[in-house]
Amino acid sequence: MYKLLLSWRYLRTRFIALASIVSVTLGVATLIVVNSVMSGFVDQMKHRLHGVLSDIEMSAPLLSEIHHSEYTVEQIRELLGDDLEEVTCVVRTPALMAFQGPNGMSVQQQVILIGIDDQTFGNVTDFEPYLQHARKKTNFSFDLESDGYSPDYGVCGWELRRQRAEHERMMEELYRQQTLRAEQEQSKWGVQPQSGVAQASFQQTVDEPSAEGTFEPVERTFAPLPTKIRPIDEILAEKEQSSSDSASQLSFADPHAHLRQQVAAEDIFDPAKDHYTGIIIGQAIAKKLSVDDETGEVSDFFLLRPGDDVQLMVTTVGRSPKPVSDMCTVVDFYSSNMHEYDSQFAFMPISELQKMRGMINPMTGKGSVSTIQIKLKPGVDLNEAKLAMLQRFPMEEYFCGIETWQDRQRPLLSAVNMELTILNILLFLIIAVAGFGILATFYMIVVEKTRDIGILKALGAPSGGVMSIFLGYGVSLGAVGTGAGIILGLLFVRYINQIADLVQKITGQEIFDPTIYYFSEIPTIVSPWMVIGVAVGAIAIAVMAAVLPSLRAARLHPVEALRYE
Repeated sequence: MYKLLLSWRYLRTRFIALASIVSVTLGVATLIVVNSVMSGFVDQMKHRLHGVLSDIEMSAPLLSEIHHSEYTVEQIRELLGDDLEEVTCVVRTPALMAFQGPNGMSVQQQVILIGIDDQTFGNVTDFEPYLQHARKKTNFSFDLESDGYSPDYGVCGWELRRQRAEHERMMEELYRQQTLRAEQEQSKWGVQPQSGVAQASFQQTVDEPSAEGTFEPVERTFAPLPTKIRPIDEILAEKEQSSSDSASQLSFADPHAHLRQQVAAEDIFDPAKDHYTGIIIGQAIAKKLSVDDETGEVSDFFLLRPGDDVQLMVTTVGRSPKPVSDMCTVVDFYSSNMHEYDSQFAFMPISELQKMRGMINPMTGKGSVSTIQIKLKPGVDLNEAKLAMLQRFPMEEYFCGIETWQDRQRPLLSAVNMELTILNILLFLIIAVAGFGILATFYMIVVEKTRDIGILKALGAPSGGVMSIFLGYGVSLGAVGTGAGIILGLLFVRYINQIADLVQKITGQEIFDPTIYYFSEIPTIVSPWMVIGVAVGAIAIAVMAAVLPSLRAARLHPVEALRYE
């Protein structure tokens, strides 16, 4: 009983014990906060990596293809059985994207073009939640929308196409009007528009010398430039009138002329009413940062908007690949908040990409693919499913690699885990420093309490009892400091975003910039096993720091302890 009483008295009455408790508290709280934040970051990163990739991928080598994909998919369904949730086919290839920027300059961007099946791709990956248009998140399609886009894009969608088509039509009509006026002025003064050679208004031409062998000067007068340009509506009205007149003449001569005109009108591509094959590009491809020269403020600047047209260039498959290109229309942006993906990925219908690359067999009409993505049901072991597929589809026969999403991202995940381990070791040294402080404190207490130790031993206290007093003191210091550190750390993690906002208001600097870290708030995950491990480690360090002073106190001889007191 005296052991607990003395341990509690030392803990309660000595200020130096409070310093040891504070050091342990800060060390434990720091470990809990850092581990919780790092676990939140790692979990978010894994979730987004897994969201872009499927559980298992069966991929052909680069620029190669998987033939008879439908048969292969049936074999996968038969092999995995009830463990399989969904499977989809994908065509993935490098591509060059070219488009015209807002300033009229041509922009080229290397992308990874992915052809997807809009019916099954969203069931295998977390693709649809990363789209920016609200309707496409629930009802995905490659169609351009008329509204619902972010106001940050400005004018976009069908409104952008209509305005651009109207602008181009007016510019073409203005150019045609100016060209027609120039031809009329040239013909008035004897200029042939086809040859550009001026004609003289009299019998003797300019390029023929006179009888004396000299050129006769020719006097010319020029009409004044037009002071008024005719309205575009008047020109269009005349154009429609002339078209109707010509149509009536044609119909009089040919009874089927109006049918031919109707067919011809249907074949004409109208950018105000039609768009090319829809494509969804990573938002980082279209969005760049712009700095205001006057205010210095940084804002988003979009090189592309939904409704803009881009040109894609890819290579065909086969032994003699050749470059081919096609036009596409941007219908939405893709933002997974992973810069590696948002700055490279572009998605389009798999059927259109197969046509571009010549991946459709003309005999069967079936298309080959480059990747088969598989999603398993929750709880299924990915490695076991991967091993089963490797046995069913051996590399030497199918020439396809089979990997889980963790295999594909193994270098990144290994680097993150290594950083987390090193960080834990470095932070645990904070508690180790607190342990050395406890060691020094106990040595001082043993020296100060030499007389008390001698009295206890003279009264019959055994060496083990004296040692237990100081060991209990160490356990008490560790337990109190650890408990306070756990409470402080959990409270800090609970209100970490509010604390970050408060620090931002005080300092005026943004602590957690979402444009850098791609999170709207600081992610945290508190693991109970992590908290238990930190607590046990902190108490163990405190106890180990108390062992040597306790042994010294237990070995004191009562006569030697009381001789000089």
